[in-house]
Amino acid sequence: MKDHKVALIKRIKGPSTYYVFPGGGIEEQETPEVAAVREAFEELGLEVRIKELVETVEWQGTQYFYLAEVVSGTFGTGCGLEYISKVEEKGRYVPLWIPIDDLPELDVRPREVVRKILELNTSKHTEPSLSKKHLRDTP
Repeated sequence: MKDHKVALIKRIKGPSTYYVFPGGGIEEQETPEVAAVREAFEELGLEVRIKELVETVEWQGTQYFYLAEVVSGTFGTGCGLEYISKVEEKGRYVPLWIPIDDLPELDVRPREVVRKILELNTSKHTEPSLSKKHLRDTP
């Protein structure tokens, strides 16, 4: 979160448009925190420092959502595979800063994290950015 906005990825896939938090899978030998830092760079073009875990959500494994401080980089210059793929069915990924006050009206997934952001915004008035990671189910 920064300047009362949150970094989200606008997903345009066929007739559907919705928003998700930056993130993706945890690679072998990565911790969720290390993966969140990597994904913030790949998806947003930002180097971040993790501040705190704010939420976990169980959906296709465990998803970890962190508050993170932007250290450097240029927002919107992500270089992840989702930005360079030409596969039409994958849809489009558009990084955006969305005003926190707009979150209740948008289809932002998961909603549990939206509720947490709204709580944090009213109680702390913090300024970090948000990134997420998924933990793959491993045997």
